Amino acid sequence: MASVSQPAVVRLTSDPLSVDEALASVSDDGAGGTCVFVGTVRDHSKAGDVTGLRYEAWDELAIERLHEIAAELSAKWPVRKVAILHRTGDLAVGEASVVIACSAPHRSDAFDACRHAIERLKQDVPIWKKETLLSGDAHWVMGS
Repeated sequence: MASVSQPAVVRLTSDPLSVDEALASVSDDGAGGTCVFVGTVRDHSKAGDVTGLRYEAWDELAIERLHEIAAELSAKWPVRKVAILHRTGDLAVGEASVVIACSAPHRSDAFDACRHAIERLKQDVPIWKKETLLSGDAHWVMGS
């Protein structure tokens, strides 16, 4: 497999995420396909109507794990470039909480790598989500 042509862009930030930035960071003349996943705060959950989310992370370990995921992508697929961006802090309904972009010579590899990245992020990266409901209740959501 070809390796990532330059280091992955990995970031945790309290600033709004930019899909355009993620796309620009994975642009590559050797890529025939680019896939972007954008996770957004939705207005409902099993617990009720949602007014917002708060994300907290163990920053150092989260960054390390995100880099591990990027390396894993390049070991499994011929990705050209990878970007994994995640928000922390308070987010409103409709805001992007995560943006993942992968470019590869072929679309199927870009799709597969992007899907794998979000699934691994949800499993193994120490980022926690607290849901605030319209009722005023708030609770931490595990494994989502």
